[in-house]
Amino acid sequence: MKITFKSIAEHLLFAANVFIVFLLVFSDKIDVPYWLVPFGRMHPLVLHFPIVLLFLAMLMEFFRFKAAYVKEQLYQNFTSGLLLSGTLFSALTVIMGLFLAREDGYSGSLLQWHKWTGVSIVFVASIVYWFRNASWYKVKVARLGAILITFCLIAAGHYGASLTHGENFILEPVTLARTLPKIPVEQAKIFDDVILPIFSQKCLSCHNLEKAKGGLRVDNLTAMLKGGKSGKLFVAGNPKISLLLERIHLPEDDKKHMPPRGKNQLTDEEIALLNLWIKENAETKKKVIDLPAQDSLRILATTFLAPAESSEENYDFDAADNQTIEKLNNNYRGVYTLAKGSPALAVNIYNKNAYSPNVLKELEPIKRQIVSLDVKGMPLKDDELKTIAQFENLRTLNLNFTNITGSGLKALQALKFLDKLSISGTKLNPVYLKDFGQMRSLKKLVVWNAGLSEANITQLQKGYPSIKVVSGFKDNGKHPIMLNRPSFKTEVTVFKSSLSLAIKHPINGVQIRYTTDGSEPDSVNSTLYQKPLVFKENTTIKAKAYKDGWYGSETVRVNVYKSSIKADTIAFLQGPDIKYKAGGSKILADGQLGDFETNSGKWLGFKDNNMEALLVFKKPVLIQSVALNVMRHVPTYIFPPVEVEVWGGSQQNKLRLLGKVKPAATKKGAERELIKVETKFKPQNISFLKIVAKNLKKLPDWHPGKGEPAWIFVDEVFLN
Repeated sequence: MKITFKSIAEHLLFAANVFIVFLLVFSDKIDVPYWLVPFGRMHPLVLHFPIVLLFLAMLMEFFRFKAAYVKEQLYQNFTSGLLLSGTLFSALTVIMGLFLAREDGYSGSLLQWHKWTGVSIVFVASIVYWFRNASWYKVKVARLGAILITFCLIAAGHYGASLTHGENFILEPVTLARTLPKIPVEQAKIFDDVILPIFSQKCLSCHNLEKAKGGLRVDNLTAMLKGGKSGKLFVAGNPKISLLLERIHLPEDDKKHMPPRGKNQLTDEEIALLNLWIKENAETKKKVIDLPAQDSLRILATTFLAPAESSEENYDFDAADNQTIEKLNNNYRGVYTLAKGSPALAVNIYNKNAYSPNVLKELEPIKRQIVSLDVKGMPLKDDELKTIAQFENLRTLNLNFTNITGSGLKALQALKFLDKLSISGTKLNPVYLKDFGQMRSLKKLVVWNAGLSEANITQLQKGYPSIKVVSGFKDNGKHPIMLNRPSFKTEVTVFKSSLSLAIKHPINGVQIRYTTDGSEPDSVNSTLYQKPLVFKENTTIKAKAYKDGWYGSETVRVNVYKSSIKADTIAFLQGPDIKYKAGGSKILADGQLGDFETNSGKWLGFKDNNMEALLVFKKPVLIQSVALNVMRHVPTYIFPPVEVEVWGGSQQNKLRLLGKVKPAATKKGAERELIKVETKFKPQNISFLKIVAKNLKKLPDWHPGKGEPAWIFVDEVFLN
């Protein structure tokens, strides 16, 4: 017998049909071995290929018996080969799908419809292929078979899309606007009309009755409260340990990040709403207007429910070029559209260490499209307001905690659309209050803790009644609420010889207690802060605020580092992960500490390897301590190293262990923190220094990523 590719394919098709029948009959008794799981997960990757082949084959089969083609041998042979290929690959795709369906999270009627329409494609197409040359197979049968297979292809695709992306995926853009009524704020309920729609739009496609991924459903409150296989979805009143927010805040490329990469992600507003809702005990009965007028959840929910004022505004300018917007997005500036299809842009500037006046000047190409600008916390000065005044369509401006004094406010009078201005936390000179009255479109002015007296605030409120002046709270000693944390007034936390550090609090009469030995401050035994503190060595300072009639604040901490020695060369023996290699080894000695923004370019990330760095000195140096600044952020798998070893010597190949330290193990619920890991040893004259920071190889059982390796994030090495 002559063996051909066609005969091999026909035998494979027959075997695949038999195997599919076997899988269907014994589905409840089959466990897919772990080594076959990846084969099943290839189902979404390969299914498009047989779909295209079968569509083409059915089109040609439909016209097969036309007089022009019936005797055309090339047409007949090509159709036969196309049908065989499409049917065989469809059978393989169905087998993959049946394996995939055995995994957790796939159930319900949608899965059944998708499975049986897919199986029908294989069975009907196989019958057509095997009997298409029979005497009874005429034009009507051929066309009926082509129509039936095409219908099954469309149905299977529809049900597959619904499983993957949620019901009504295809028509959602058309039907959503038509079917969702606008709920007046006065009638809206917090859960039903604000929180549940977020779950419906961003989570329901994977966590519904048909596809309860991870055993979790969010299609109703009862199922949501039950949680999934990883535990409760959230802990009412405690967003910090709620699984929902942990998964949302994971890096987007992390496999446990939710929603998964490639799906529609939550906006900052939606994340804030979920956080506030959980923090306020996950209320499910109240209306929005039942909350206090100044409640953060009520304010944000009101904006969420009534976006017409901003999103439906008609702008008389064209959209900016997408390539220009992408170019302007970097690790110190974010540029994004306010709404889909809108030309209006919002700009958020962050990373104080990277700020300069040019950061604003670089926005020149999109100055007409900017309607919202946030520069809070930046060292922006009054002269730079002239650049902002060129953003002619600006509506909202956040200057909180900048270095303005008010001398540049006059420039903002040119902004004829500016209606919201925030200058909290600045040192505003009251002599410039009159400039606000010249901002004709201004409707809301936030001046909390801006250096203004009560008389100044009253002057603003009476002098400009069209402006809503938000001045914060008035301390009358009758507020049994928690104090906000004190703040450290310093721009520098790395020093060569000594550092003076001031601690402040915005509320008068507050006592600040602090510690420098790693213990938590208390209101009795801890040292009372009275004047700036002077440090001459690496120190961790913890501080809390206290006042009669108030609850003590949360602890604020800062690490200050002495750095008296610099290496001439730093090289990695085991380098960082490619995703977090930043500026390479020079990051370890640039004197700039990172914050909790992992993509700021300040952090080096290590996961599969330990961190091993070799520091070389041209001349021997006397060293007695090595300190690392590392991050802990449990939800994103970032843990301190389990051990740090320091090796040194006069020759690179003859290093000896100088010292090692084991940081305290991370406990469940640990808050994010920047941690000092310091190794001290007897003074040594050395020319070569090797630092080894070992990562946690297996995350603990209480962590969602249990068994996986943890990340180490390091941004600086300090030698003394």
